[in-house]
Amino acid sequence: MNKEDHVQYWIITAAKDWEVVQDLLQSGQYIYALFFAHLALEKLLKGHWVNDNEGNYPPRTHSLVRIAEGIDQKFDEETLAFLERMNDFQLEGRYPDYQFRIYQACNKEFTEQVLDKVNSIRLCLLERLQ
Repeated sequence: MNKEDHVQYWIITAAKDWEVVQDLLQSGQYIYALFFAHLALEKLLKGHWVNDNEGNYPPRTHSLVRIAEGIDQKFDEETLAFLERMNDFQLEGRYPDYQFRIYQACNKEFTEQVLDKVNSIRLCLLERLQ
């Protein structure tokens, strides 16, 4: 696979994850929707990492901020703080004790607000990759 193939892999799989986000939101599975939203952002950031660096393999981390630090696109402090908060959903989506802790906070209204911001960042990342 060449560099473009690697970048396309991240774009395509992020798009599939975003479709899952919509399905989970519609079915009321808010924690899982936020988990997959994190995953979609992670994959787009990794696509940027591959695009902006010599190697074709981004860092093996789920930290959105750590991946973002390695790309050419720079984010304002507010967006970086949001990406840091999104990292929480990567954990909450995996471990039951975390899920229980945030279950009540992740209602429909909260989730929709977070997903609106995720979508804004997602579209910005996509625009630069295509």
